[in-house]
Amino acid sequence: MNVVTPRVRFNARSHVGLKRKVNEDSVLALPEQSIWVVSDGMGGHEAGDFASRLITDMIATIEPNLPATDRMHALRHAIHKAHRVIRAEADARGVATIGATVASLMLANSHFVGIWAGDSRIYRLHGGQIQMLTADHSLVASLVESGKMTWDEAEHHPQSNAITRAVGVGDELELDKVRGMVEPGDRFLICSDGLTKYATFKMIEDVLRVEPLETVVDRLIQIALDGGGADNITVVVVDIT
Repeated sequence: MNVVTPRVRFNARSHVGLKRKVNEDSVLALPEQSIWVVSDGMGGHEAGDFASRLITDMIATIEPNLPATDRMHALRHAIHKAHRVIRAEADARGVATIGATVASLMLANSHFVGIWAGDSRIYRLHGGQIQMLTADHSLVASLVESGKMTWDEAEHHPQSNAITRAVGVGDELELDKVRGMVEPGDRFLICSDGLTKYATFKMIEDVLRVEPLETVVDRLIQIALDGGGADNITVVVVDIT
């Protein structure tokens, strides 16, 4: 889907990948609310699919035209509500783990807010340079934060898939938030780890710099497919015009 609004354009796509039969990722675009979401399910294909879709379905109920602060609170509330429903579903099914990551971007006035849990990511291309706005909630994140490896290197660590925080997992859900100013020319990327397993910072930066909105999402997904495509791949690109 490719939509134009007065100051924001976006493109979003999810691909099942080459190895999996079911796409456990979910993607949501709410241009009227200026909210975009990627969620990556975990717990087996039925459970993961349920969890990621529930998160995006909950967020999709946010009313249009809310003031910015109310909209941000509604976004957080929807994710926390999804957490409670997913936990109840896991109890009903008698399974230990059903959950999903979430990475959500909201724009308001001249600001952005990113809210996330897990290892789906939000990047920004700003002034021609890429910035990773989120920090993975994973076992290897501490190694990155201590300077022992880069995020690119962490993707190849044996425990790279072990996440420490997800919607639906644990009693209480802790969401992290990042916020800042936006400027014309900024380009945001929201993606599941099906992309970042195969695309380095440099590869992502190069594509975001040169590809037009109409082809940038397909180009990033193709990088993941060319690298093996062992996971579902979801990519959202949002341009500030």
